[in-house]
Amino acid sequence: MSSRTLLRLVLLVQALAALAIGAAAMRWRDLAWWQATALGLGSVALVRLLINANNFLMAARSASPTPIEHRIGPGRALRMYWEEFSTSMLTTSWLMPRAQARTRIHSDSAHPPVLLLHGYGCNSGYWASLAPMLDAARISHATLDLEPLTGDIDDYAARIEEAAARLCAQAGARQLIVVAHSMGGLAARAWMRVHGADRVARLVTLGTPHHGTCLAAFGLGINAGQMRRMGVAGPECAWLTALAGAEPAAVRARITSIYSHHDNIIAPQTSSELPGARNIAFGGVGHVALGHNRRVLAAVMGEIDALRAGHVASAAMQHH
Repeated sequence: MSSRTLLRLVLLVQALAALAIGAAAMRWRDLAWWQATALGLGSVALVRLLINANNFLMAARSASPTPIEHRIGPGRALRMYWEEFSTSMLTTSWLMPRAQARTRIHSDSAHPPVLLLHGYGCNSGYWASLAPMLDAARISHATLDLEPLTGDIDDYAARIEEAAARLCAQAGARQLIVVAHSMGGLAARAWMRVHGADRVARLVTLGTPHHGTCLAAFGLGINAGQMRRMGVAGPECAWLTALAGAEPAAVRARITSIYSHHDNIIAPQTSSELPGARNIAFGGVGHVALGHNRRVLAAVMGEIDALRAGHVASAAMQHH
């Protein structure tokens, strides 16, 4: 089953639940239809709100210490929570259930093309905020749906290799940039372990559990098991250890890991710190919001723009 199908089923269940609550309210509480509708929809939204809050609570139990410069007060914490909740609602209830993988080629681009890889339980719709920014900057890009939904991360390598080769051919580029959220960052590293990193100018990961997350224990599938970690100071799973052990320093130097000290899915949050890579930390941003927050997206675009000069020089050498 694809994430698109699963999310549509979840939306159907939520709609039926809202309808049942509304019908019961009209029958037993004699509410007007608009009052019953508001009650039904509000009840579903409240459950989603509580689920989101529970994620923050579970992540807090396994949280790493937050550096002073990234600590936030109650007001900013409330804004962070609302941003994460509203972004999650928009992404899972509208963007991803309707999304299809897409490719946009800008023949006049001065940047390497960008391949976008989503995280666990998501699809191409996750990139609804970054893709328009890439279009505005005339940067060729493609999204890829990593399926099966609960499959082995290693098995995504063949799909990524095919998508990367196709994007480079369509854009007329020797190298590309990979931007990956959460599990997608691990899938990109697993792909480079098999196919090499020569085609990768830069890998930018967002909230990727490079050393695992305690919350993966609640996930389903082989891929969730490959992201598990036992406690804050406990060991990461064997798959992550093997992935790190097969990664040369030259590959690490091509990786930028962007993460939040308040991530509500990756815990401990410092699991996203990758030795030998360029690590960029934020505060006050949730896990899903990493792909939509303006500050984070500005950092992503900065990493992409930093490779523009090198791409132009490489293209000029190929034409001579």
